[in-house]
Amino acid sequence: MKLAPHLHRLGNDLVACYLIDTPEGVTLIDAGLPGHWRDLRSELRSLGKSVEDVRGLVLTHGDSDHIGFAERLRVAHGVPVFVHAADADRARTGAKPEVALGPWRPGPALGFLGLSLRKNALRTRHLGAVTEVADGDVLDLPGSPVIVGMPGHSPGSVAVHVPLADALAVGDALTTRHVLTGRTGPQPAPFTDDPALALASLDRIADLSASWVLPGHGAPWRTSPARVGEAVRAASGGGGTG
Repeated sequence: MKLAPHLHRLGNDLVACYLIDTPEGVTLIDAGLPGHWRDLRSELRSLGKSVEDVRGLVLTHGDSDHIGFAERLRVAHGVPVFVHAADADRARTGAKPEVALGPWRPGPALGFLGLSLRKNALRTRHLGAVTEVADGDVLDLPGSPVIVGMPGHSPGSVAVHVPLADALAVGDALTTRHVLTGRTGPQPAPFTDDPALALASLDRIADLSASWVLPGHGAPWRTSPARVGEAVRAASGGGGTG
C-alpha cells in the first residue's frame, strides 16, 4: 500500500513492515512474518520491480515478528540484513528475556495469533548472518536511512529515519494498536524488556523531521516526532505496557 512518494507499507495494522522505493533501488524496513513474502513480491510488482531491486533490509529489532522473511531474502537473493549490535544475537538465535504478559483481551489476542499462524509464524527462520549497525549510522542504501538508537523494547531497538520519504519507522518503540488488547492510538508496546527505558528513549526522536511515524503494529501515524513522547506517556498509565 502506497502511503506517500517513496513510502509503502506491507501487511496491516496487526503486523506491518515498510518499503522505501527510489530510482536507485529499494530499502526494506523490517520483514514482518514469513508469509509477508507474498505481500512483498506483490508490492514490488506493482512498482515494476522485483526482489532483485532490494538493496538492503534494516531491522528495527530482532524479534520474530519483524524478521519473518529476512533469512529467505538474505540466502536466496544475497540481500544484506542490518540490525543494531545489541540485538544481533536476538536476530540470530531468538534469545530474549521473559517479560510479563500484561493486559490482554481474548478477541484481539486470538486475532493476532490467527494472523501469525496464517502468515507462517511457526516457520520463522532466524538469521544466519547480519550486518551490525550503531546509533547514528547512515546506511549506504536507497534513501540513506539513519539509525537512531531506541533501547527499551529490546537492547538494540532502533528507529529508522528516512528523510527522503519524510518518515520515521519506530518498530516496537511504540504501537498504535495493542495486539493483545485491541486498544488503538499511540501507546507503549507490549512484550517490552524495559518499559521505563522505552519511554525515556522516545526523547531521542523529538528533534527529527518527519511527517510519518511508522510502528510495527498499528496504523501509520501522521504526526511530528516532537509530539510522540508526550502522547505515548499520556497513554502509559492506561495499561498499554506489557
